[in-house]
Amino acid sequence: MKPSNLRTKLLTEINLIPEEKLEEVYNFIHSFRVGVEASQGTPEQIMQFAGCWNDMSDETFSDFTEEINARRQQAFLGRRSDESSFG
Repeated sequence: MKPSNLRTKLLTEINLIPEEKLEEVYNFIHSFRVGVEASQGTPEQIMQFAGCWNDMSDETFSDFTEEINARRQQAFLGRRSDESSFG
């Protein structure tokens, strides 16, 4: 879905929200946006993690990556195809 179409759909939904719920929705959206901005670390903060897996054995690292892949697949099993596409 194009960003302009998504924005239109969001605005339509927001217009349908009862007035007594608007503050709650605003607080959610605002905290989400602020949280995303705050979670973006500086390059220095990010680079502190560089090489943190160097001392992990190849076998442990392989098990770790397999576990990540399995959890990702499980997490997205119930998703509808249109939920994950932005095109």
